[in-house]
Amino acid sequence: MYQTDPPLSPKETLPTMYDLPSEDPEEKGLPDQFHLLQPQLLSETFSPANYTSEEIFTASDMNLYYDSRHPLWYKRPDWFAVLGVPYLYSDQKDLRLSYVVWQEGVNPYIVVELLSPGTEKEDLGQTLPDVEKPPGKWEIYEQILRVPYYAIFDRYQSEFRMFQLNGVHEVSLKENRYTEATLTDNRFWIPSIELGLGVWEGSYKNVNMPWLRWYDKDGNWVLTPTEFERQRADQERQRAEQERQKTERLIAQLRALGVEPDID
Repeated sequence: MYQTDPPLSPKETLPTMYDLPSEDPEEKGLPDQFHLLQPQLLSETFSPANYTSEEIFTASDMNLYYDSRHPLWYKRPDWFAVLGVPYLYSDQKDLRLSYVVWQEGVNPYIVVELLSPGTEKEDLGQTLPDVEKPPGKWEIYEQILRVPYYAIFDRYQSEFRMFQLNGVHEVSLKENRYTEATLTDNRFWIPSIELGLGVWEGSYKNVNMPWLRWYDKDGNWVLTPTEFERQRADQERQRAEQERQKTERLIAQLRALGVEPDID
């Protein structure tokens, strides 16, 4: 294609999610059970106070295309969230097959990687760069996409680590680099979205173990839809029981006065 003056936008010249592969046939099958459940819990409890559900996109094990100069290069984060983009693709009309940065125009706000023996070194940026291969996760998140927050969770050690890009909250001499944050009780608070991320010991999908999940400004774990419905049902039962007890007391008082109430 010849160059135009002015140049055409990337949306007109570069491949979209419909043109790029959404899966790799050489991948070793689906993620294990933990890599399916943990991202679900993160998505179900991710509710930034200053964004509506229609302005939030979360994904897990989805191809993330990050470099318009190499449109076939991608990474597949275990979980990531993007703020300020529609939940559905292209004018709220379609589910995404992948996330293509040059089409969306917004980089991920946070990425979470779940450590496993085969990916630990790359997740932690401990692999040596290879000029003949695409860059590793750490370089992509830190240098190319400049993702403000990068969380790593090791379920085997129940270890949670949070890295934040310098300059997110304060000026640093080491610009464009991740620094590890100091956690309090295995929790990390993000003021800009009024949410915190931490390790919760509890039962999710009938599995009791340490999980990574979001908490609110009061320090309470954000409820999943199932937990919310269960809580609401419990509150309704409590209100019904209180009304029943109130009615029984009133009936007893009337009978004590010699009045037989019409309980129909």
